[in-house]
This record gives sequence, structure tokens and C-alpha cells, in this order.
Amino acid sequence: MTLRRALGPFDATMVVVGGIIGAGIFINPSLVAQRLASPALVLAAWAAGGAIAVAGALAFAELGARLPRAGGQYAYLSDAVHPMAGFLFGWASLLMIQGGGLAAVAITFAQYALRLVGGEPAHATAVAIAALLVLAAVNVAGVKPGSRLLNVLVLLKVAALAALILGGLLASRLPAAPPTESAPPGSTGVLAFGSALIPILFSYGGWQNVNVIAEEIREPARTVPRALLAGTAIVVAVYLLVNVVYLAALSREGLAATLTPAADSVRRLFGLGADRFIAAAIAISTFGFLDVTLLAPTRITYAMARDGHLPSALGHLHERFRTPAWAIALQAAWAIVLVLTGTFGELVDSVVFADWIFFGLTVATLFVYRRRPGRPGSPGSFRVPGHPILPALFVAVSAFVVASVVVSNPRRSAWGALLLASGVPIYLLASRRQKRGQGR
Repeated sequence: MTLRRALGPFDATMVVVGGIIGAGIFINPSLVAQRLASPALVLAAWAAGGAIAVAGALAFAELGARLPRAGGQYAYLSDAVHPMAGFLFGWASLLMIQGGGLAAVAITFAQYALRLVGGEPAHATAVAIAALLVLAAVNVAGVKPGSRLLNVLVLLKVAALAALILGGLLASRLPAAPPTESAPPGSTGVLAFGSALIPILFSYGGWQNVNVIAEEIREPARTVPRALLAGTAIVVAVYLLVNVVYLAALSREGLAATLTPAADSVRRLFGLGADRFIAAAIAISTFGFLDVTLLAPTRITYAMARDGHLPSALGHLHERFRTPAWAIALQAAWAIVLVLTGTFGELVDSVVFADWIFFGLTVATLFVYRRRPGRPGSPGSFRVPGHPILPALFVAVSAFVVASVVVSNPRRSAWGALLLASGVPIYLLASRRQKRGQGR
């Protein structure tokens, strides 16, 4: 039994958009404005982050065309570097990155959903767990139901951001928001610009989800590159325009002073009664992120089990729906444990640098594949323009991001490295068991 190829170009593009746009664009712009001295620098930083995201998407487009296999980064790292590299990526994804991200975003969804309907904040844990269970059930029921729900949610979140952008056209008629503080010292140098890029790049992450579900996409060698480029371009345009609105409505100083830039901008544009609008937008956006995380990254666990690195049950498909039901259930269950224990914040903080370690390693596999162009891939498949300069620059940026995270929070980074290293003995035990089974 194989995964069902049920997704077309539009579905794949929505996976890219939905995987990138979460809660970050509603919060992180304030962090960027705190670190830079002028609106021009703020917009330049978001444009630079968008260029880096496009470079990453181009690299992943070539990888997706060369090796359209479930698991995405896991498959590329296992094939081009070493099976242990792929396993450690999957280990970090299952245990820490996706699990912690699911739990954190589920709580965020619950908080805004309750605010929208006037519910008690004390019910956030129960609502978060219910959301995870519902979305797990939807995605077990088939890749198409999960994708259809995601398509609706992505269109709604983009519509909400479009309404904010269109409303921002009125910002030019508003009196400028009064400055609340001066620009921070040293906010015009290279280090400040690099520091501002960190939350920006985190906000742009997520384009890789479409590579993970390549075996469920029709004509993946053509569709994956097109979806990556179209979806990333849409997000870059939306992010730049939203930041233009934030700056027009609040000023650089006002944006730097608030923890809720979207809510403050909406109040200034539409009045005090618009709070429910932003609550609905964030609830929809986070719910869509939960859906795409249960739709795509669970295929990494499935691929690892199929290769013998995890219990075989996780590599089985549902007889009727042909989905990795046990892998979906495991990811949802682990996220629920993190919600109940409240440990997801520490977990995400400890290993968030791992995302960019593996981004850099994954793009570096292009240099391996270019040395053996016939295995895998075809002569007519997508190729990254500007190779080797563009992939090399992306790898360098990835190293810079990882170094910046380590410098800013060495204790958490060290703890995250230990958690990542804990996957090494698990891999060795699984490999030994696999060799014994093959020797019988």
C-alpha cells in the first residue's frame, strides 16, 4: 500500500503559504522595529528575509524535483549525507520542533478563540487539546480532507491580512502616531541588522512542508517547485505590505513599543470595536498552522519508520484512508502531553536553532547532488539559478542564524544540543536491530 497522490498545484501552494504564515507576522514585527532605527531599515530587513526565504525555496525546489519522496529533508539528508543525519533531523522534528510548535500554537489558538467568543481563559488547555484531536482525526481521514480544510483556512487568513493591508491605505490620512521612545543605540549597524533578521527568518520558515508530502502530490517533480516559488512569493508580498501598514499606522517608535502590533494597528485603522477582527484572524491563522503541521511533518515519522529507524507501526498506512494514522496520532499525543505539562515553551526555546542547522545542511546537499546529476533526478528537472553562489549564501546565512541564537541564549542552545544528541544512541540501537533483522 502506498500514499495516495491526491494533491494538485493549488493544494501544494496552500501548504507552502499555510506552513509559513502562523502567528509570527502578528507579533514579530515589533521585535524587528526595536532593533532598527528607521522604517526604511525595518522594511529592508523584511525584504532581505524574504530574499533569503526565496533562496531557500529555490534550493528546496531543486531537491523536491530530484528526490520527490515522503519525508523531505529527512530523505535528502539520509541520501546525500548519512542516514544518521536524516534520523537526527526526524528526531528533532518529532520530539522537539514540531511537537513543541504544535503545543505552543495550540495554546495560542485557544487563547484567541476564547477571546473571540468571550470564553474563560482558564479553558485554554481544554480547547487546545480539543483542536489537536479534531485536526488529527481530519488528517487521519485522508490527505484530501486535511488539505481542503487547510485551503479554506489559508484563504481566510490571507483574506484577513488583505483586509488589514487595504485598511492601511487609510493610514496615510491618519495623524502619525506619537513617538514613544528614541531609536536604540547601535541600531543602524550590521550587527543590528543581523539581529533583526533572526525573528524575521523564523517568521518566514515553513516553506519546506510541501517537500515532506511529495509522494502525495500529483506530478511532484513539476508541482513542488512551482508551489514553492508561488507560495513563498505570496508570503513575501503579504509580509512586506503588512509591515508597511504597521509602520504607517503606528510609526517605527510605536511599532517598537507594542507587543501586539496587529491589534494596535487594527484599532487605529478601524476603531476600538475591531479587536474581534484581529482575534479571529489570529485564531484562523494558528488553526491553519496546526492543520498543516499534522498534515505534513507527520510524513517524516512515517518515512523514518518505513526505513526501519522507528517502530514499524508508525510506517503503516490506514487501510481505508491510506494515511500514516499512527504517525499522526503519535505527533498529536506528544503535543497534548506538552500542553498538559506546560513544558513546550522551554522545549521550543532549547532547540529552535536546530531548524536552521538542518536548513543549512539540507541546502548543502545540493552540492552533493550536483556532483552526481544522474542520481536521482532527470535532465529536465528544476535547477537552482545562480548555483553555487546562491546555495552557498543560504548555507552561510543559516550558520549565522545558528551562531546568533547560540550567542543570545547559550544555556538553552546547549540544552537543545543535548536533546538533539540524545537521538544518536536511539539511531544506533535501531540500526543494530535492523541489521540483525536483515541477517536472519
